[in-house]
Amino acid sequence: MVFSWKVPWYPESWIPSSMDSFELALQFGISVMVIACPCALGLVTPTAVMVGTGVSASLGVLIEGGQALEGAHKVNCIVFDKRGTLTVEKPVVVNTRLLKNVVLHEFYELDATTEANSEHPLAKAIIEYAKKFREDEENPAWLEARDFVSITGHGVKAIVRDKEIIVGNKSLMLENNIVIPVDAQDMLTETESMAQTGILVSIDGEVTGVLAISDPVKPGGQKVISILKSMNVRSIMVTGDNWGTASSIASQIGIETVVAETKPEQKAEKVKELQAEGYAVAMIGDGINDLPALEAADVGMAIGAGTDIAIEAADIVLMKSNLEDVITAILLSKKTFSHICLNYIWAFGYNMLGTPIAAESLFPPTRFRLPLWIAGAAMVASSVSVVCC
Repeated sequence: MVFSWKVPWYPESWIPSSMDSFELALQFGISVMVIACPCALGLVTPTAVMVGTGVSASLGVLIEGGQALEGAHKVNCIVFDKRGTLTVEKPVVVNTRLLKNVVLHEFYELDATTEANSEHPLAKAIIEYAKKFREDEENPAWLEARDFVSITGHGVKAIVRDKEIIVGNKSLMLENNIVIPVDAQDMLTETESMAQTGILVSIDGEVTGVLAISDPVKPGGQKVISILKSMNVRSIMVTGDNWGTASSIASQIGIETVVAETKPEQKAEKVKELQAEGYAVAMIGDGINDLPALEAADVGMAIGAGTDIAIEAADIVLMKSNLEDVITAILLSKKTFSHICLNYIWAFGYNMLGTPIAAESLFPPTRFRLPLWIAGAAMVASSVSVVCC
């Protein structure tokens, strides 16, 4: 007995003489499987992400994987830290006012010794400036500081020569029940009006001096904020610095919303508050103070010149430390995502057009059969087109 398999919906006259009905059906089936192979669909996202991250790296923007790349295109609110992000982070002491009868070199020796264990940029500026007043220039070591404590976002304190030295902002003094003299308050107001940071120095519970520290705004900051506005991206400054200095810097570059004198956890709370309002938030910072906010944001961006811990926590690292790279990261993300969408449309359209042809739609009226080698070539062409686009 010979087994015979027939395609019931084809008349015998339609079947080529060189094959039987089973071979004809098998050819159509193979053509459909080859044409409908989802290789192109599988290549769409990883290929676009690979190209996007590669291009961004060549531009000095390191993006950590596809999730960060995808998240950046949704960003409609950016939270900026001030120091090191909007400013050049090369602070210098520009003025000193002593309020008590203290010798200047002793004042700076106590001050610099207290700051010596701090990694904060302002501490480094004070230490560098204090070197000008050293009596023993051949001895690079400062005095011994005991019981050193760093209060994140506020300042430091230690015991030097059996004296309690506190160096920090106004909030730190008030927390330690230290009265701020009128002269000191006047100088703080003056420094804030000039976009400078006022640092108070207390010796044994009395404010003995005020340091004015300047940190210039990064070039191009105003232009970047203006471009972000045109992209409907809201810009907010959140900083641990005082209100006066923060407001002055913000007005220079065009940021309308300012939150100042914040602790690290308060920065993260502000990010979460914005997320609760429906914003997709990117946080841009450079220091350990920004770590909670970087982790809380939808996309964390770290300045390349910042601390290692901030870079480790960030999703995107701006290696050149330029504010313009913020726009580069967002635009590149948007372009990559648009390419992914277009490639999906192309891949689906390609399959939707090719599959009916492979499935005999043209055979009844024209007797056209798609050769298997053309089906294979079409499948390869689909994958190649996705990669090239």
